[in-house]
Amino acid sequence: MYNRKQNVIKMAHQLFIEKGYQATSIQDILDYSGISKGTFYNYFSSKNELLIGIYKTIYKTLEKERNDLLLGQDPANIEIFIKQLELQMISNRKNKLLTLYEEVMASNDADIKPFIQKLRLNSLGWYFNRFIDIFGEDKKPYLLDCAIMFQGIIQHNLQYNRMANGSGEKISRVVRYSVARLVKLVDEVAESGNQLHGPELLEKWLPGCQKNDQGFKNQLLYLSGALRKAISKNLHIEREQVKNLELLDFIQEELLHTSNPRKYLIESALSTLKESTILKKENQELEGLIEVYFRQLEETETN
Repeated sequence: MYNRKQNVIKMAHQLFIEKGYQATSIQDILDYSGISKGTFYNYFSSKNELLIGIYKTIYKTLEKERNDLLLGQDPANIEIFIKQLELQMISNRKNKLLTLYEEVMASNDADIKPFIQKLRLNSLGWYFNRFIDIFGEDKKPYLLDCAIMFQGIIQHNLQYNRMANGSGEKISRVVRYSVARLVKLVDEVAESGNQLHGPELLEKWLPGCQKNDQGFKNQLLYLSGALRKAISKNLHIEREQVKNLELLDFIQEELLHTSNPRKYLIESALSTLKESTILKKENQELEGLIEVYFRQLEETETN
């Protein structure tokens, strides 16, 4: 059922790109994907819900690919951020997300517009948290302003560069140019001490968001990547390598891609990992990070 539903999402996405979202009817989707009306409504309550499914599928893949780039890397390394941005812009172009976004926002659809707006805010939150990684906590009061401005800078640089160069547009050149402007912008705004939007606005715009969630993810990717390299280097029995790398993959998948991480399973995997490797320091650092994460999670739920 899952694969069939994903196929409907894929087929509908192609139709929305070719015909436009508004011009595509549910009957068009049924004919193109080869399903019945009953099957469609078993998967989606409306065309709007289907569009939301398309966006969620694309962004879930993008999030995983962006996180993969951080594996074992220093989150403060601006080159990693540049690669993440290039990946994001290529994904947006490939999936025609800007075209879909503009059509949906122009339609002023009361059902879908709030979801698209939340996507923009989630993107803003990602920029803000990555900026903290790169530029440091001392500049945090000014980084929401910088994230807002950077969204406009890169979007318009890409748009006008595409108008000037057509399909020959070099995304990597535009990204590097925009990031170079960002570095100067952050320094200038922080030096001026002038703040327009305080970081606390993110909690208002995205209620219930985990303030340190992105920082935790970045630390987890860094530590698990370092541990992965250490396992491959220090465990010479292939069977032991495979077993421990599978345990590490499970822990990472559970924490990054599961809405309710199962603490008891993660603790069991950590215990087995600790018993079967000689990498005490690396294991202790990972275990400590995860302990703090669950403690903060419990405190949030209590409050």
